[in-house]
Amino acid sequence: MAKNASMFVKMATILSLFVMFVVLAESRSTLVDGLQKAKSVIVCSQVTGVEVGDDCTTISQSFKMSLGAFLAINPNINCEKIFVGQWVCVDGSATN
Repeated sequence: MAKNASMFVKMATILSLFVMFVVLAESRSTLVDGLQKAKSVIVCSQVTGVEVGDDCTTISQSFKMSLGAFLAINPNINCEKIFVGQWVCVDGSATN
């Protein structure tokens, strides 16, 4: 019985080490991806001021761009707290 318990502990230890290795490898990959994205710089070539009734969706539609593209060139925008007079980028690109 003690021999079976000892074998179980060894197997559990090996499995735990394997899981930790996989988690660490995945974390490293995510960290590297994040650092590479952090090197990107957004270059805005046109801005507009938010007007009454505007939100992220209506602004992106007004400038014939997807909401995803609008959010990509306005990475710090909070669409829930957009305010009249706020400057937002409506044309630009990301560069390294």
